[in-house]
Amino acid sequence: MGLPIAVLIVMFPSILFPSPNRLINNRLISIQQWLIQLTSKQMLMIHNQKGRTWALMLMSLIMFIGSTNLLGLLPHSFTPTTQLSMNLGMAIPLWAGTVITGFRHKTKASLAHFLPQGTPLPLIPMLVIIETISLFIQPMALAVRLTANITAGHLLIHLIGGATLALINISATTALITFTILVLLTILEFAVALIQAYVFTLLVSLYLHDNT
Repeated sequence: MGLPIAVLIVMFPSILFPSPNRLINNRLISIQQWLIQLTSKQMLMIHNQKGRTWALMLMSLIMFIGSTNLLGLLPHSFTPTTQLSMNLGMAIPLWAGTVITGFRHKTKASLAHFLPQGTPLPLIPMLVIIETISLFIQPMALAVRLTANITAGHLLIHLIGGATLALINISATTALITFTILVLLTILEFAVALIQAYVFTLLVSLYLHDNT
């Protein structure tokens, strides 16, 4: 029909997390709630009351990235998190929100990050420039890290899968070895998909902690 389905693909993971509406839930919902509580407790442990207001945002973020990464490992599927534009679209607003929160509520402390205490007078202009650049690089680093890790894993799976198919007719033993490597790599990619979602959300949480 010529309709773009990227929006539907991005929205699809939310269907996988149904909201419980019963007094006693089934095992799947119970495990899901336990994992969310465990992750939120660990992630929000370092935050004060103001930082904990971001709990829903952080949990939604980690669930979205994790489920999107896992869905991308299915055959013939599209992974939105391999696109730098989408990852920047998540990283920049969240980073900007933490920085604006810091300048609004802790103006002096936020400005103090640009100039460490005890800096020699001749180094002050250089250090201010370096700290400003490092601040603006944070969202780019967030987005590039997620994009690079997910893309690299998918490329490796694609290359080793192609090599396995090519080696079937040449050497069955070599094809079996490459297939074993492919299976192990796929298991590793499942772990990487969840770890990268956790790392992305944890870094946003640490940026928030520095500014609240």
